[in-house]
Amino acid sequence: MEPASIPLILHVAAGIVALVSFWTAGLVKKGTPFHRGVGRVYLLAMLGIVLTGVPLVLQLADRGHPVGALFLTYLLVLVGNASWFAWRAIRDRRDRAAFYGPMYWFVVVLTAVSGLAIIALGWQVGSVLLQVFGGVGVVGGIGAFFSWRRSASDPTWWLKEHYGAMIGNGVATHIAFFGIGLRGMLPGVDPQVIQLYSWFTPLAGAVIAGWWLNRKYGRPAGKTQTSPSSSQPSPVPRLNT
Repeated sequence: MEPASIPLILHVAAGIVALVSFWTAGLVKKGTPFHRGVGRVYLLAMLGIVLTGVPLVLQLADRGHPVGALFLTYLLVLVGNASWFAWRAIRDRRDRAAFYGPMYWFVVVLTAVSGLAIIALGWQVGSVLLQVFGGVGVVGGIGAFFSWRRSASDPTWWLKEHYGAMIGNGVATHIAFFGIGLRGMLPGVDPQVIQLYSWFTPLAGAVIAGWWLNRKYGRPAGKTQTSPSSSQPSPVPRLNT
């Protein structure tokens, strides 16, 4: 085994763990110790993906693929940011001010600026794929601002932040799975078709999942419900599948 292949092997291994734990956490009853434990495994797997992705970026750059290296760097930023939000939303669910602190805004700005840079790169090289996924970062940054504004009067703000971040991570997990798995399963299909399917199908699925979760858990609080201050605990709803 060549030393250069070790990061890729570890990256794929972390991706497999992430895929299995993502669906396990998604299908079991929410809020249970098992759900929380599997969620921790998933976030640790995503951390492994980010850490092993760094040497892969360096390898791409060294092999003369600067566009691929920049795009992978951007994807690592998206994954790292979503993992951070998913974790902190649970940790700070009783302290809104702690969640929406300086680190929150740093992450939001980093995501939006990175998205703008990828849009510009996609425009320069004529890649619709880069432009679309660069737009994900920009839209995410804008959405984060409105989420912050709505959170002052929404006792379930932390829940929306959590499942929104997990949906984002789910997109990355399934893009990697489809991108690698379908090439072996469908060797006769045009690689360009497989690439488009691999990237845009999870993105479409994320839109549907977000709409469904918003209907199930994201309904606005009743008019008679008072808004929790940033220093007061927010009521924690029971999550039942």
